[in-house]
Amino acid sequence: MDLTVHTREIRGKKVKILRRQGITPVHVFGHGIEPEALQCDTINLQKVLAQAGTTGIVGLKVDKSRKKRNVMVREVQKEPRSGQLLHVDFYQIRMEEKLKVDVPIILIGEAPALKLKENFLSHELDSLSVECLPDDIPNHIEVDVSILEEADQSIHVEDIVLGEGITVLNHPEQLVAKINIRHIEREIEAEEAEIAEEGEGEAVEEEPAEDDSSED
Repeated sequence: MDLTVHTREIRGKKVKILRRQGITPVHVFGHGIEPEALQCDTINLQKVLAQAGTTGIVGLKVDKSRKKRNVMVREVQKEPRSGQLLHVDFYQIRMEEKLKVDVPIILIGEAPALKLKENFLSHELDSLSVECLPDDIPNHIEVDVSILEEADQSIHVEDIVLGEGITVLNHPEQLVAKINIRHIEREIEAEEAEIAEEGEGEAVEEEPAEDDSSED
């Protein structure tokens, strides 16, 4: 996917003017290059962000240059309340150099263990940190949970198989997904015991003190 950007002259607080005009300020930086202040049509930028995510390679065209720069999205800033796009940072990459990137994990399949109402699936790891060449970066990593047939069964990082040339940086024993049990009866018993203890405590406080005074 390609994206056309233009050199930006407006800096600082004045970039608000650009946003009102449907233009988003962006920065490009990377190994061996000087950071550049650029700007881009907001609608086109939003389309590219939706497609590329954090793992896709974008062909960046600056002004009228025919040469494309290979970049990846490094950071996206949005207004917390409205969700308005405020700023985007791109990182220029070299196709022959390995990168460290976080790849989203998607759980697929149906776990047989979930047929029992007391069981539930816990998704513990949202992304996997990997190192590889840009062309080898997966858009996402699918983890099949259909192998989870019983409670307490789990999937760890070491169970994930990736293609050649991709090095996983997470600890092998890090938990990805697990079947847990809802201990409903135990929770009810614990709540009842707690209520009973509170009731006993109130009764002790309300009990009148004995009169130790004696007549002479």
